Amino acid sequence: MPAGVYLSVPFCRTKCSYCNFASGVFSAALFERYVERVCSDIIRAAGVAQQMGGAFDPTVDSIYLGGGTPSILPIAQLERLFVTISQNFEILPDAEITVECAPGTLPPPLVEALCRQGVNRVSMGVQSFTDAESASVGRQHKRTTVMEDIARLRAAGISNINVDLIAGLPHQTPASWEFSLDEMLASSAPHASVYMLEVDEDSRLGRELIAGGARYHAHFVPDEDLVADLYESACDRLNAGGLAQYEISNFARAGFESCHNLKYWTRQPYWGFGVDAHSMLPAVEAGAGVRFSTADSLDEFLAGQPLKISPVSRRAAIEEAFFLGLRLNRGVNLREIEAEFGPLAAGFSELIGELKDGGMIEQEEDVIRLTARGRLLSNEVFERFLSAPESVGQGLDL
Repeated sequence: MPAGVYLSVPFCRTKCSYCNFASGVFSAALFERYVERVCSDIIRAAGVAQQMGGAFDPTVDSIYLGGGTPSILPIAQLERLFVTISQNFEILPDAEITVECAPGTLPPPLVEALCRQGVNRVSMGVQSFTDAESASVGRQHKRTTVMEDIARLRAAGISNINVDLIAGLPHQTPASWEFSLDEMLASSAPHASVYMLEVDEDSRLGRELIAGGARYHAHFVPDEDLVADLYESACDRLNAGGLAQYEISNFARAGFESCHNLKYWTRQPYWGFGVDAHSMLPAVEAGAGVRFSTADSLDEFLAGQPLKISPVSRRAAIEEAFFLGLRLNRGVNLREIEAEFGPLAAGFSELIGELKDGGMIEQEEDVIRLTARGRLLSNEVFERFLSAPESVGQGLDL
């Protein structure tokens, strides 16, 4: 089965206050050293697979440069990354090739370079079309910047464009959110990702919210109930506007679903290169697969910290099949799970019944899927599957 390739580029012009990714503002002097290290890892991929006990298939049908902001790399360094991938993997002719870009980082020479390297999809970190909201979290673009970039990409032949939006930014109101949704639909981008603001200790804004402080406009962040309302209104508006929801946070016109992200949700093999990058390959011998990951800090990555390996047991694979598959609107086919892994524990039947009674999931014949309420509380649902019964040897009573 063809794999996906993910390249992490952890460099940004500014660090947004809500960001909890392994990215930041670093000296441009580090860029070349970082690219050199990533290319070295790509070249060693076949050997790494063997060392980790994973099967190596050189065919690739998706490539994704994420970050961070890959579009701030010099053109020569971006091209080197693409060339190194093409020299060490067999990229299929119809492969989806995506680059994440911040609005305002797409001058014509860069767009031309992306086209030369076969990039056919761009994901734009817009987050809000309201300038005041963008500025409040450290974004440097304006609404007009986004529209100009989209027009430039289309003129160059890249029409497969994703727009990211965040529900819950400081100063956001139902009216301003409706404006962002209006602009999203007016842009005619065929894909949208809508995320609810994450509040955790891994971002400056999250830490301030937890502490009850006012820095980073924390006292202007909508409450949880309003954020949920904003998310639900996005689901309604985007679906009505022709972008069908196919995953908790993702909406697309027919044929524009993210091939790369679908690999994660359907447990297909993928490679990750760069800081805090994860890989999953089929196991050569025992086990359902093997996962390994790189260091989650730039210093440790550049210092050559060894990969962390995590064999995927049958039980872990079953858990993943549930909590990843349930992210998708099409849901999980229980018979297909049994066909792949064998009879499941009877306890799963009890769990499914409890989640149905609680209005979290619904069942149609052999398929279970999240309800609208379940999508809002998806982490709670996924946690229930992660703590499912230990025994997996008994039949599943449906």
